Amino acid sequence: MTRYLVQAALAFATAISVLITAPVMIEKKVAATVFSGGAGITEAGKTKKLPIYSVDTPEKQVAITFDAAWGADDTDILLEILARNDVLATFFFCGSWVDKFPEDVQKFATAGHDIANHGDTHAHVSKLNLEQNKQEIKGCHDKIKAVTGIEMNLYRPAYGEYNNDVLNAAEELNYYTIQWDVDSHDWMARGAEYEIDRVLNHKDLQNGSIILFHNDAKFTPQTLDTVIKGLKEKGYDLVPVSQLIYTENFKIDHAGRQKSMK
Repeated sequence: MTRYLVQAALAFATAISVLITAPVMIEKKVAATVFSGGAGITEAGKTKKLPIYSVDTPEKQVAITFDAAWGADDTDILLEILARNDVLATFFFCGSWVDKFPEDVQKFATAGHDIANHGDTHAHVSKLNLEQNKQEIKGCHDKIKAVTGIEMNLYRPAYGEYNNDVLNAAEELNYYTIQWDVDSHDWMARGAEYEIDRVLNHKDLQNGSIILFHNDAKFTPQTLDTVIKGLKEKGYDLVPVSQLIYTENFKIDHAGRQKSMK
């Protein structure tokens, strides 16, 4: 009998030990996982920050944005389409693109479009540390300022990559990091009709959406006019990102949607 009592006591102690240590084991596993898409989740045990994907606004407004990192053949036609439709967009310029096409940067600035930062070398910034990320942003900032005199505060990391180092670097340099919630897929070159449908019927298109295009994609010159007119027919006012986002007293929810805290 004594032997059975000892065995029972040992089994009970083992069970209690498992129950006590299980939450710790689970917590360690979660902390070591990198999640994508939510505030309050963790990145290597730290709260993962999020950039601005869209803006929670009562105004029926959206922003069209362009990333510029490669060619510049379409500069004049894009400017003409935007001017004809009385639309100001936001252009994220890569520093290496500014080196090659300073006159084009000045054209967009003179036309009144948002001039924004896309990093100096189009690097995979999630592989860089905090200081290297700051150099990517500062390098591009200095080049654009030398051409236009503009002090920028909008940043979009190359490839849409980010982690806490990327976002902290931008924040320390007084930048707002901007992503998108509607991707035209113009970089896929699947055709104008595909891109038009992709934007105008996108499941996430809503007040405060940020729409992604590229300045040198194959079908964008054919797509842009129809997309602008279609957005206006849906009742949207097209504004640059600088007019869309909140610059103070805001929070960003689990989906990257910026919300006013006023």
